Amino acid sequence: MLILLPPSEGKAAQGSGPPVGELSFPGLSRHRTRVLNALVRASKRRDALDVLGLTPGLAGELAKNAALKTAPTLPAAALYTGVLYDNLGLDSLDEESRERAEESLLIFSGLWGVVKITDWIPPYRLSMGVNLPQLGGLAAFWRPKVTKELDRIGGLVVDLRSATYAGAWQPGERSVTVRVFRDGKVVSHMAKATRGEIARALVRQESAPESPDELAKTLAGLGHSVDLAEPARSGRPWTLDVHL
Repeated sequence: MLILLPPSEGKAAQGSGPPVGELSFPGLSRHRTRVLNALVRASKRRDALDVLGLTPGLAGELAKNAALKTAPTLPAAALYTGVLYDNLGLDSLDEESRERAEESLLIFSGLWGVVKITDWIPPYRLSMGVNLPQLGGLAAFWRPKVTKELDRIGGLVVDLRSATYAGAWQPGERSVTVRVFRDGKVVSHMAKATRGEIARALVRQESAPESPDELAKTLAGLGHSVDLAEPARSGRPWTLDVHL
C-alpha cells in the first residue's frame, strides 16, 4: 500500500544535517537538480515573489531558497508541520507503525517531486502550482518522471493529496481518492486533520487493505462514515467520501 500526501506550507525553521544528498527514487535526481537550480535563480529575481506566488510577508523565504544548495537538512518527517502532519503524529508512532510509515508514506513536493519521510531535505518554499521559469508548470514537469518511478510499485494507492499535487501522478484504477465532507460540502481545514488521522490509522494497521472495498471497511471499522464509488470511467481512481 502507498499513501500519498501533500507537503505543508508550514515547515520547521531549519535543519542540522549536511546539505541535501541522494534521496529516495534516485531516478529523479537529475530532474531535482534542474528544479533546484531554477528555483535558486528565480528566488534572486526582482519579481521573485510574483514568480513564486508568495505574499510580501513571505519575502524572507526567498533568501532560504537562494541558499538551498548548502542549507542544512532534516528528515522530511520532521520538516513538514501543519494540521495534517500534526494529526499524523509521526513522532508518536510505535516502532512497527513507524516502519510501515517509512515504507508506505510518499510526500509530493514541487521541488523534489516525491520523497519518503526518511529523506533529509532543507526547508524550502515552492508550490507544485508554480510555473517556474524555463521549466513551466511543475505538476506537468514532474508527471512523466514521477509516473515512471511510481508505476513500477504495486499495491493499493490511498490518495490523500490536495488537487495541486494530485496532478503530478495519476495512479488510475488501483487508487482511491479520499474526499472529506461536512454537511454535504467539501471542507479544507478539517479535511487536512481528517487526512492526517486516516494516514495515521492506516500505518498503525498490522494488515494493510489491498483493495478499495477493504479500505472502506477498514475506515468504517475505525468509526468513519464513508461512501465508496467506483471509477467514473476506465483509468480513473475510485472515490472514497468521508463524512464528518
